[in-house]
Amino acid sequence: MKPSANLLSPDNHALVLIDFEGQMAFATSNISLSELRTNVAIIAGASKIFNVATVVTTVAEESFSGPVFPEVEEFYPIATSGYIDRTTMNTWEDEHAYKAIVAKNKKKIVLAGLWTSVCIVGPALSALEEGYEVYIITDACGDVSNEAHERSVQRMIQAGAQPITSIQYLLELQRDWGRQETYVPVTDLMKKYGGSYGLGIHYAHNMLKH
Repeated sequence: MKPSANLLSPDNHALVLIDFEGQMAFATSNISLSELRTNVAIIAGASKIFNVATVVTTVAEESFSGPVFPEVEEFYPIATSGYIDRTTMNTWEDEHAYKAIVAKNKKKIVLAGLWTSVCIVGPALSALEEGYEVYIITDACGDVSNEAHERSVQRMIQAGAQPITSIQYLLELQRDWGRQETYVPVTDLMKKYGGSYGLGIHYAHNMLKH
């Protein structure tokens, strides 16, 4: 009856959202921007629902990369969340970002962002080397080509990172539909951003009154 220690729970990890900004998205081609934005909304919403320790970091927000996705700001408004802006491509090499992540005091770190081959590989390999367990939400990461994204994911897996997906992340946190305190927020999030799965939930709630 004991769940695997490899599973994510709301209180055993920190989520780091990296460089979800317009300039980084314009060149992303391995995933459509509409799908990427949807997946980002799912993981940002999930982390908010479950009160996950979350760090939002940007690169050259004012001078180059621009504002974060609306889907990030919906759940983590800049006025109250305090994004950490960097000049480093590797989040792990920025003193303020590094201290913010380490201060969460979590053994597991979950990463998502743009681009996979630079801004995700860097902190993933660095965190692994420091003894953290690293998870990559692969469908909430993007890069300039399929090749760049896939080779980067392979590299991180070979180094010990674990790949997951956005809906998997949400459902792994919920884990049990009997958890009524998060049932409605989770199903509402999926109705809005969950595509055909969310439409199925909408159908069931309305037609089956369940």
